[in-house]
Amino acid sequence: MVSPSPAAPVHRCRWAQGDPLLAAYHDREWGVPEYDSRALWEKLMLDGFQAGLAWITILRKRDAFRATFANFQPDRVARFDQDDVARLLADPGIVRSRAKIEATIGNARAYRAMQAAGEDFAAFVWSFVGGAPQVGDGHGQRTRSPESEALSAALKARGFKFVGPVIVYAWMQACGLVDDHEAGCFRRHAAA
Repeated sequence: MVSPSPAAPVHRCRWAQGDPLLAAYHDREWGVPEYDSRALWEKLMLDGFQAGLAWITILRKRDAFRATFANFQPDRVARFDQDDVARLLADPGIVRSRAKIEATIGNARAYRAMQAAGEDFAAFVWSFVGGAPQVGDGHGQRTRSPESEALSAALKARGFKFVGPVIVYAWMQACGLVDDHEAGCFRRHAAA
C-alpha cells in the first residue's frame, strides 16, 4: 500500500481533508481493490446505510454496525427476524432506519441465493469492470457510470435493495473497481 512520505506535503482528495478519520480511511482503504466477496457485501451494505447521510457518519458508526450485524456475515444476517429488526431499531450506535435494516437482511438472503446458484459475488461484481480497476478522469465529480447503472440493475434483478446507480458507484469507488482519486492525490493509480 502507498503511504504519504512524512517529509513531503500530503496531497489527498478534497473530500478526505479536514478530518483525521476520513484521511485515514482515504489513505488506507478507499479505492483499494477488494476481491473478497464478504467484504464487498459489507461495504455495499454500509454504502446503502449512507444514502442521504454523510459518509463520515457511517464511518464513525462502522464498528457498531459490525457488532450489531454479526460482523456482516451474510449467513448469519440472513437469519435475522423481526426481533432482530426491533433490536437494531433500538440501537443508537447505528443508523436506525427500518427500510435500510430490512434491506440489509433481505440483501443477505439475496447474497446467499447467488451463492446457492453458484454465483460468486466478487467475480460477479468485478465482471462489470472487466476484472480490473477502471481509472476515472481525476476530477472526482462523477456520481454514476454506465457500469454502475448496469451493476445496479443486475443487483436489483437478484433482489437487492438500496443499490441504485449512485450508491453502487460510490461503492465501486470505495472498493477500488474505479480509481477515482483526484489528479494530484498521492493515492491516484496506487492500485495499478
